Amino acid sequence: MSLVLDPAAQDLLFREARTANTFTDEPVTEEQVQAIYDLVKYGPTAFNQTPLRITLVRSAEARERLVRHMSEGNQAKTASAPLVAILSADNEFHEELPTLFPAFPQAKDVFFSERPARENAAGMNAALQAAYFIVGVRAAGLAAGPMTGFDFEGVRKEFLDDDHTPLMVVNIGRPGADAWYPRSPRLDFDQVVTTV
Repeated sequence: MSLVLDPAAQDLLFREARTANTFTDEPVTEEQVQAIYDLVKYGPTAFNQTPLRITLVRSAEARERLVRHMSEGNQAKTASAPLVAILSADNEFHEELPTLFPAFPQAKDVFFSERPARENAAGMNAALQAAYFIVGVRAAGLAAGPMTGFDFEGVRKEFLDDDHTPLMVVNIGRPGADAWYPRSPRLDFDQVVTTV
């Protein structure tokens, strides 16, 4: 059985998708970011909880503050990317559930009244939304450079608050010269999928 999605779109979103390490200086506009969000916001999550929060780092001053928290190997590319996004999980996402999940508005209190339950759900579902976001960046014809090599607590204190947990930093833009490392291997179907 073949996939329904056009092969060119399959290539754009998956087969040719790579983590970019260099970028051109072409800016990423607010309109592009809005279009990305307007697409990926429809990706499903448990209870439609939508815990992902996106902090766009645009100013030179904020960029300098962020670069200080990046691992040494990630500093130069974060300093030079046209746009950098800090993706985080909102651990107080449950406050929006009566609006976002009207079929069962009491889910806010039934399942998420305790902070540990919220943190677990927020982390898992925001990570899922972060994956949607990366695919959305690719759908916009841009390259994404997601990274977890940074001081998580430093970024949280510098840019977020105690109710938000950083997940990753994503450099965004048009790929520059020598943007890609060689493609790494992937596991085969039978190494991943088990039928019981």
